Amino acid sequence: MKVDIYSIRDLENLTGIKAHTIRMWEQRYEIVSPKRTDSNIRYYDAEDLKRMLNVALLNNHGLKISKIAKMSQEQLCMQVNQTLEQASDYQSQINALTVAMIEFNEEQFEKIIVTNILQIGFEQTMVHIIFPFLMRIGVLWTTDAINPAQEHFVTNLIRQKIIVAIDGQVTPKNGKAENYMLYLPEDELHEISLLFACYLIKSRGNKVVYLGQNLPFTALKDAYKIYKPDYFFTVLTTNPPLEEVQDYVDTVAKDFPHIKIFVTGSQVVGQDIQGTDNLWILNKIQDFIDYLER
Repeated sequence: MKVDIYSIRDLENLTGIKAHTIRMWEQRYEIVSPKRTDSNIRYYDAEDLKRMLNVALLNNHGLKISKIAKMSQEQLCMQVNQTLEQASDYQSQINALTVAMIEFNEEQFEKIIVTNILQIGFEQTMVHIIFPFLMRIGVLWTTDAINPAQEHFVTNLIRQKIIVAIDGQVTPKNGKAENYMLYLPEDELHEISLLFACYLIKSRGNKVVYLGQNLPFTALKDAYKIYKPDYFFTVLTTNPPLEEVQDYVDTVAKDFPHIKIFVTGSQVVGQDIQGTDNLWILNKIQDFIDYLER
């Protein structure tokens, strides 16, 4: 599938509007006009998708579809911006981020993120808006609804925001701080969750040695001998392969029996991976926040 061609199921997944409702709106209000391929298959382009995301946002905030359908594109965008400034629900912000991603609109993406940080704080913005948005990106990726450039565009902007937040934390000087070592295993490159964990740990007055992406297991052992952390934290998003994950976490738990190890990511969450006494599976980032607060 071309990345600028979307099926009605893609629109349903992206907007949350049921396919039969989209068809009804097409017939009754001409809200969008699907195109057809040479083989007579219906499809929608990027402009249709952006319009439907905006329509969904306004409709979810109580505007009748009959009124939305009469708006020009300029009026529609103006109404969306006004609604976003007043909206407190997270789904609206996620929809707006999706539109900004599709358009490569850095200014709009920044505006949404900064506004939410000012309103609810950096941590809550990450938990309630950014991480659900990243989950949506994962769905879009599996259905070929977005291309790698769009994913890289938004993840790099998010990465920059987290790094700035980390830099704003003061290194603790008291002896009560606990020591964490953060890393991603070999061939694992998805860093957003690891960076946010670094922020969470530092913001609670603890110390972090951040080893980053693609770390060989032998290098992890060497680092442990030098630093002797109280905790490991790692994220398994794509690697190791699913059939090797249980062996991997068992090896980490066995080779580092004297520290607590936190593991999260799509390769362990909901996969029936078994933890141990010293290795804990985090099903969501809030679980780690709760632990830090305790």
